[in-house]
Amino acid sequence: MLSKHYNIGQLKETAELILNAATSKTLCFYGTMGAGKTTLIKALVKQLEGHDTANSPTFGIVNEYHFQEGNLLGYHFDFYRLNDETEALDLGLEDYLAQDCWVFMEWPEKIPSFLPIERTEIQIEILDEVTRELHITNI
Repeated sequence: MLSKHYNIGQLKETAELILNAATSKTLCFYGTMGAGKTTLIKALVKQLEGHDTANSPTFGIVNEYHFQEGNLLGYHFDFYRLNDETEALDLGLEDYLAQDCWVFMEWPEKIPSFLPIERTEIQIEILDEVTRELHITNI
């Protein structure tokens, strides 16, 4: 496990660290509400040179991001609003996961049975108003 303290001014370096440490393109983000999961995913999409500005897909459940030239960069899921994990299958989760692209998942603990075997888990802990602690684990 790799750990790091960071603040909002260190998002670029933190995104680089995650991308270098990840052994999978499926990144699962764990943390309480307001921990900064979406903010960190925005930094990752930017670091990957995504054309789109990342934002929370809370109401739509999934957002799609592209590279500048239009090719698919990946998908961003927010499973917070799911009442049952099988709702993820209704969204076509298996089809999304079958593609060779980045997958960013917020609230993956809501779909434990459907998480890919190979994934990188990122735990974000709030230390204080501006500081977070990041734990990166490759599964």
